[in-house]
Amino acid sequence: MFDFRLKVFHTVAKRLSFTKAAEELYISQPAVTKHIHELEQQLGMAVFERIGNKIKLTRAGQLVMHHTEIIFADYRNLEYDINQLKHTQGGMLPIGASSTIAQYLIPPLMAKFNQRYPDVKTSLTSGNTEQIEQALFEKSIQLGIIEGSSKNPQLKYVEFAKDEIVLVGNSRHSYGNGEPLSPAELKTIPLLMREHGSGTLEVLTEELKRLKLKITDLNIAMYMGNTESIKSYLYHAPCAAFISLQAVQRELEAGEFVVLPIRNFKLVRKLHFTYLQGQQDKLAQLFIRFTRQNISE
Repeated sequence: MFDFRLKVFHTVAKRLSFTKAAEELYISQPAVTKHIHELEQQLGMAVFERIGNKIKLTRAGQLVMHHTEIIFADYRNLEYDINQLKHTQGGMLPIGASSTIAQYLIPPLMAKFNQRYPDVKTSLTSGNTEQIEQALFEKSIQLGIIEGSSKNPQLKYVEFAKDEIVLVGNSRHSYGNGEPLSPAELKTIPLLMREHGSGTLEVLTEELKRLKLKITDLNIAMYMGNTESIKSYLYHAPCAAFISLQAVQRELEAGEFVVLPIRNFKLVRKLHFTYLQGQQDKLAQLFIRFTRQNISE
C-alpha cells in the first residue's frame, strides 16, 4: 500500500547497509541504490552520509526516518480499520519475547491466535529483556513480552500473567538435609545462572536482597544464555538453578528434577506486554486482548 521507496529507505536506515537491505528486500543492490538516489532527488537533500565503507543518516535522513515510522504505523492501523469494515483481520505483527516466555508460554497462545485470525501474519523473535526492549526502540518488533521489572519511561508495560521462579536440582543428587535450605546452605551449592541482562537474573537479584544475599555471595558455577542449556547441563551435573516453574514441568513430573525449597524464599514475578509509549498499533492491542482472555485457559 505504501511507497516502496520509503520501505527501501527504512530498511537501509535500520541496517546501515545497502547490501543487507538488498538481501532483506530480495532486490539487487543497484535497485536499492536507485531508490535511495530517487528519494534524495525528490527531497533535494542527502539522507545518508558515506564515510569510507560505512554510511550513517544525515539530519535530513533522521527526519525522514522519524516520519517514515509514523507513516508505517498509520498504514498498519489503516489496514486494520479497513479489514474491520470487511469483517476480517489482517496485517503483519512482529512480536519479541524474552527467552523463557518465547520457549514455553507464548507459542501455544500464538497458535490459538493464528487459528482465530489466520490473515494476521505473526512472527516471534526471542532474546533477553534488554534485547527485546532494544528491538522495540529499533522498530523491528511492534510488541514485546518480557519478564522482570524493567521500567523504561519510554515504554508502556501491561501485566498479563505471573510466573514463579524456583530452585531446582537433579533428582539423582542430594542437596542439604531434606529441609528447606538456609541462606548459608544455599551459598554452598554450585549454581547455574542466566546471563546478565535477563529478566530472571534481575528479579532474582532483588529477591535475594531480602535474604541479605548478593549474587556474588553465591557459588556460581556458570552463566548460561538460555533455559534449555541450563536444563541440559543440570541433567548431567550436581548443580542447581533458579528456573521458571513453567519451564521444568515435564522434568518435575518425570522425576528428573526436584524443587529445592529455600527458607523464607518465594519468588513470583510478573510478566508484561511492553510497547512504545504513545503507540496504538491496533493489531498489537488485538493480540494483547486475545492473550489476556485466553491465558487463564
